[in-house]
Amino acid sequence: MNQAAASALDAERNHECILEFAGVQLVADPAGCLYWPQERLLVFSDLHLEKGSSQAVRGRMIPPYDTGATLKMVRDCINRWQPSSVISLGDSFHDGGGEGRLPDEFRQLLTDCMTGRDWVWISGNHDPMPPAALGGVAADVLALGPLTFRHEPLPQSGCGEISGHLHPQARIVRRGKSVRRRCFATDGSRLIMPAFGAYTGGLNIRDKAFSGLFDLSRLHAHVMGRERIYTIDSKQLV
Repeated sequence: MNQAAASALDAERNHECILEFAGVQLVADPAGCLYWPQERLLVFSDLHLEKGSSQAVRGRMIPPYDTGATLKMVRDCINRWQPSSVISLGDSFHDGGGEGRLPDEFRQLLTDCMTGRDWVWISGNHDPMPPAALGGVAADVLALGPLTFRHEPLPQSGCGEISGHLHPQARIVRRGKSVRRRCFATDGSRLIMPAFGAYTGGLNIRDKAFSGLFDLSRLHAHVMGRERIYTIDSKQLV
């Protein structure tokens, strides 16, 4: 058994979700990251680090715990998957000044996560310029084999696009109760990742912002539960 197959088997045992996407096998982690076993590549989207301090600058006082909580989840995912490369898929910081407000403790935590692996910062609409002092490589778009990584999905994009930006959530009704959770949204050709940041909200994938992005007959929401991923057909979404 090769390494990719072994990783996929382990994922099935641990309740992650195996996605056959654009001819490659990916693993959707219940924490909200995406792993490509063949490339030992881990992807996070929309960390929105220092969102709390950004709101404070604007006079809205919210608890400043988001960066620490987010980076500890990043660290846990890196420890679990042991990737050789990491892509942060845009909006890594909530604004252009976020890196400068990063407390030393969390700067060290992020540095530890980056050490010993290739790290790519994809530019986002919140952070179009890469963090200057943290290292890593900056890119607007990254093509790797059959996959293309960018922050915002393009309506005319071809097969294999992985993006973030829209913070997809799925809403279903069970036993008369409405449930809404973050999700990986994909029709097999395009995949939009959930926001990973602790203070990030979400947008129902039935919202008009998603119009034209998916073949609805093939759309599935891979919904994040506490310990596993649940796959929901588009016909069940409200």
